[in-house]
Amino acid sequence: MRKNLFAGLAGGGLLVATSLGAAFAQSDRMAPIGQGDATIYRDYNFQGPAVNVTRAEADMRLAWPVRSIRVRSGVWELCAQRAYQGRCTRVAATEPDLRKTGFDGRLASMRPMGGPPAPPRPPPPPPVNDPSLRGMSAEFRPTPTQGGRRVPACERGAATANCAAQSAQRYCRAMGWTRAAHQAMRTEGGRAYLVDVLCVRS
Repeated sequence: MRKNLFAGLAGGGLLVATSLGAAFAQSDRMAPIGQGDATIYRDYNFQGPAVNVTRAEADMRLAWPVRSIRVRSGVWELCAQRAYQGRCTRVAATEPDLRKTGFDGRLASMRPMGGPPAPPRPPPPPPVNDPSLRGMSAEFRPTPTQGGRRVPACERGAATANCAAQSAQRYCRAMGWTRAAHQAMRTEGGRAYLVDVLCVRS
């Protein structure tokens, strides 16, 4: 009787150990094992609804197929079922048409499998000395700054003369003057900044 009891306990212990082993195996399969940054799109050529993903996602809950992807960093595993099950495809580069990789559009989970991290953003330019020559009706600033930082000649797009004039107007008004009577541009570190700005009150 005791022998049968021990046998039953041993068998139960084996069952528990087997269950725990399976659980650990499943947990290990679902664990993030890399880093990355990617954006998936519903349509080809990066069109339609999009979702940015930066970590393992075991259940994407998408209402649409995925047909293109922008990979900024990492190697991504795209799987047809949740928890990284079913047919999976690995993608390491931006692809406007995922059919070329063999991916059929069904995506229920995805995760980064590693790869080089995204390059760091360049640091902002350091604070500069901002001398000025101020009078009663005008102020001249060779290197205008705001908040201790240089003022860009153009916030967005190409640094054209027209854009620099608009930036100078905004700068002078922010400094309490009526308008900018003169401005110029200088490129430093690959970016154009305002220089020689003359603000007037007229």
